[in-house]
Amino acid sequence: MQYKRCAADRKKREEEFMARKAYHKSLKEVQDDVLEMSQMVGRAITGALEALKSRDIKASKRIVREDAAINKKRFKIEKKCMLLLATQQPMAVDLRILASVINIITDLERIGDHAEGIAKISVTIGEKELVKPLIDMPRMVEQTVSMLTRCMEAFMQRDIETAKVICDEDDIVDDLYDHIYNELVLLMISNPQIIKEATYLIWAAHNIERMADRVTNIAERIVYMVTGSMQEMNASKY
Repeated sequence: MQYKRCAADRKKREEEFMARKAYHKSLKEVQDDVLEMSQMVGRAITGALEALKSRDIKASKRIVREDAAINKKRFKIEKKCMLLLATQQPMAVDLRILASVINIITDLERIGDHAEGIAKISVTIGEKELVKPLIDMPRMVEQTVSMLTRCMEAFMQRDIETAKVICDEDDIVDDLYDHIYNELVLLMISNPQIIKEATYLIWAAHNIERMADRVTNIAERIVYMVTGSMQEMNASKY
């Protein structure tokens, strides 16, 4: 009788071990999916700006179409998270990871929407030349993509110090946006005939500024995921 109980206990422990092993494998797959989604978003950002800059309408339309793939990826990851939450009942750190992932992929999807927005602006402008060369806007994109890339590295490595630094770097993008906005407003004052075209560029720059804000949200979520403390790292300067 005692032997049967020991055998049953051993079988139960083995089943629990295998279930836990499968859970951690699924959790790793979810995190790998988040990294893949961030790479899709990064390509959309750089592609949208390059298409705007080069007046490549065909490329802009392709970026608009490809946003659907980013959305699909987000819902796929969210479904996996909900399944793990429902079936595994994770505790403590694992629960924070899954909750954070759901928030992170939401911000990634929104960043993709902003990239799509830039592509749509490019299509709206059409074959016309831009009212001014893009100088600071590529710098905004370079900074934002750098923030996003390092943010995902921080996510995978649980590096909260890097996440905090990234939050501070949002000011760089904000300052570039302010410069672009002021410059374009002065152009519109001096030449009212370009108001519509200049406004399109302000909208495009604002999309990039919002992308950086979303990356900051992700960085804050990483800090929460590791520490359990949710706080605003870079409060608005306004």
